[in-house]
Amino acid sequence: MHRENPLYQTMGLVRIVSLDPDGKARLEYEAKPEQCHSGGVVQGGFISGWIDAAMAHAAIARNGGSIVPMTLELKVSYFAPTRPGLVIAEAWVERHGKRTSFYEGHLLDEEGTVLAKATSTILLADMQRVVAASQAATGANS
Repeated sequence: MHRENPLYQTMGLVRIVSLDPDGKARLEYEAKPEQCHSGGVVQGGFISGWIDAAMAHAAIARNGGSIVPMTLELKVSYFAPTRPGLVIAEAWVERHGKRTSFYEGHLLDEEGTVLAKATSTILLADMQRVVAASQAATGANS
């Protein structure tokens, strides 16, 4: 289960609502008080991470589990403060390429207010090559 993954626990993943093979994803997160800075506003890195993760899930939904979506560029615009509570990250493919694709996404509160929007350029890396490189790097550091 994804929620047992330490990364998803840190990010506050509640559930993956949907993954669409057309290149769309919807995830729910619990924004926590410990993710906030002054004034009870969620720190922007968490917001970026939530939308980035939704875009990665949309890329996997579109391309299958044999790829690792590697973010080459991420641009986030913040429209309203994100407060503790349930937030929804949605993402979709804007333009699909063989090795590089362009995704968009946004973060919504429970009422549907857009809190932030993002665009991303994603490298569709081969899973086997990424795993092999990771193992080689881990072995080199031992």
